[in-house]
Amino acid sequence: MDEEFADYRESAVTYAAIDIGSNAVRLLIKQLESPEAPHFTKVLLLRVPLRLGFDVFSTGRISEKKEKNMVRLMKAYRNLMRIYDVSDYRACATSAMRDAANGPEIIRAIEKKTGIRIEIIDGQEEARMIYNNHIEYMKGRKGNFMYVDVGGGSTEINLLSDGELVCSRSYNIGTVRILNEAVKESEWQRLGKDMKDLVLSYPGINLIGSGGNINKLIKLVRGKDSRYSRMTVQSLHELYGKLKEMTVEQRMEEYAMKPDRADVIVPAARIFLTIADITEASYIYVPVIGLADGIIDGLYARNIRKG
Repeated sequence: MDEEFADYRESAVTYAAIDIGSNAVRLLIKQLESPEAPHFTKVLLLRVPLRLGFDVFSTGRISEKKEKNMVRLMKAYRNLMRIYDVSDYRACATSAMRDAANGPEIIRAIEKKTGIRIEIIDGQEEARMIYNNHIEYMKGRKGNFMYVDVGGGSTEINLLSDGELVCSRSYNIGTVRILNEAVKESEWQRLGKDMKDLVLSYPGINLIGSGGNINKLIKLVRGKDSRYSRMTVQSLHELYGKLKEMTVEQRMEEYAMKPDRADVIVPAARIFLTIADITEASYIYVPVIGLADGIIDGLYARNIRKG
């Protein structure tokens, strides 16, 4: 833990997660309500669409302009963590930074200029962190459930059977990769084969979606009833059919989307539907949880072990 943040141990325990994705960079700050139970209150959530994947998946590198913006953003996030008396934090970078040739160099520069230490995590760790955050949601549930987290650069899946983790897998298939035509056909084939194999061993799979796009999709499907965290695969097919025929500008106007959501939402729906169709799922459940929440759960567990 950073020495600066160690000074706040005597106050309320507050954790921060920085999730550096291929489309957006998020800061999530949560406060521990009680030291006896891991229940958190969300204090702050910020999302800035740096769109690192558009550089990486087309050129293999992060541009100088986006590197400068990353430094500016990390300085801002660090100041916010100071303001909110953050006790501990973790900054994790995923698919775009994994693929960027100059990723390690940029991470060293950011730490030197801002003090923020960034870890590049692999797809398997990303999947595990998302799964760990879903444990509470799955207590007492019988049956086969597949968690599908769709990001800008990769898709993570976790299969659980009667509450037990069966497998975690990661695929270089993401919304920004698709927009950049950077997904290899062999990766689609690997995803398809894996899903077919899993269905044979674990029939009747239910899907649980994660990520900003699926949260937006369920709101578009259910409208005022979006408080209910389930939609049919058929309703998503119908919405996808409408969205893919529209331009980005039309989606922005018709559905009040921001530009950085209006372009990625169609490939996101395509990924979810590809998995849903192969697994023959009827519904997609959408609890509001993601990688940043998993990072904070991991921080809590680590600090409990330290005593």
